[in-house]
Amino acid sequence: MKNIHKNGDYLMAELSKASSRIYGEAAFEVLGKAQELERQGKNIIHFEIGEPDMETPENIAKAGIKAIKDKKTHYTPSNGILELRLAVQDEVEKTRGYRPALEQVVITPGLKPGIFFSMLAIVNPGDEVIYQDPGYPTYGSVTSFLGAKGVLVPLLEENEFRMNPDDIKSRITDKTKLIIVNSPQNPTGSVITKAELEEIAELAEDHDIFIISDEIYSKMTYEIDHYTPTKRDEAKKRTVLLDGFSKYFAMTGWRLGFMVAPVLMAERLQDFLVSAVSCTADFTQWAGVEALTGDQSFISEMMKRFKQKRDRIVKGLNSIPGFSCLSPRGAFYAFPNIKDTGLTSKECADHLLHNAGVACLPGTAFGPYGEGYLRFSYANTLENIDLAIKRIKDSFK
Repeated sequence: MKNIHKNGDYLMAELSKASSRIYGEAAFEVLGKAQELERQGKNIIHFEIGEPDMETPENIAKAGIKAIKDKKTHYTPSNGILELRLAVQDEVEKTRGYRPALEQVVITPGLKPGIFFSMLAIVNPGDEVIYQDPGYPTYGSVTSFLGAKGVLVPLLEENEFRMNPDDIKSRITDKTKLIIVNSPQNPTGSVITKAELEEIAELAEDHDIFIISDEIYSKMTYEIDHYTPTKRDEAKKRTVLLDGFSKYFAMTGWRLGFMVAPVLMAERLQDFLVSAVSCTADFTQWAGVEALTGDQSFISEMMKRFKQKRDRIVKGLNSIPGFSCLSPRGAFYAFPNIKDTGLTSKECADHLLHNAGVACLPGTAFGPYGEGYLRFSYANTLENIDLAIKRIKDSFK
């Protein structure tokens, strides 16, 4: 007889074992707690959600609206409309230094499906997947779901939280199938150097290992240029480039991303998309065409503002007794060390939420090596950053 579980007043059949191995993100859990406190009348300053505090540029929004009015509201090819795939070709050539074949380009409803489907195409149960810790939770969640083993590479403060190629090399075994690279990085804001990325790409080639390069923050760097490890093989053999529109075009709700992958993998990815989501929304893709081909001044203006916010929050965090914070080189996250407060990451984050009205994430939300740190998404106003620093100082008095 099948196992039956009591769920409230109902009997429920047993779910799959794989379903118990996938997990969510702490950011939305903390957001829920913060919103509950707001409903109780408490004022909360939000630093927990990784979302730009600007609106989608007007030219992009108008392109989406026009597409709807032009009845671009039907099914599209599963790998995306031709116009957007051509625009992605141009974008990759301009920003990464190589031009992928059209057959390599796949459009996705956000970058997360790109992570999920590319890992689904590469990883078998029992394989080993190397990824950063602290790192984006989806990597570990999907690794666990697929029945693979996650092999953590610690991001150390003394190395500015960059992924060290020597640490990767020491963890490669005959079971290693995939290395996941994220630069600029969430949650630390680190940016891996060109030399380091080239070394990682060489390791993958020498050991016949895939690389997935999550470059969702590729246009969001300070004082340093972005580089991709997919340049070595131009995403033709063992590397996959993932990018999207959410962050630097302020399009989180539009759900639009793209992948550049080896042709045979791209064919498989199309079938995954057909089976899971059919296709990406037509009008969203037309907004993406405008984003890539239209006026780009929004990005430089946004990054000018983010640099001001970065400098303000880093200076402020470093003025708090028990806190110390490196200046991030990319994205919009600060990752202060709070070990001298004597609190764990979770204790400190809870203290700030309830006693200072400041919502941030414990470093352990991104893996065990995040202990002793907090993540602040500084996509907020300069005034709120200053107010949050004052509240945090007062809360420790």
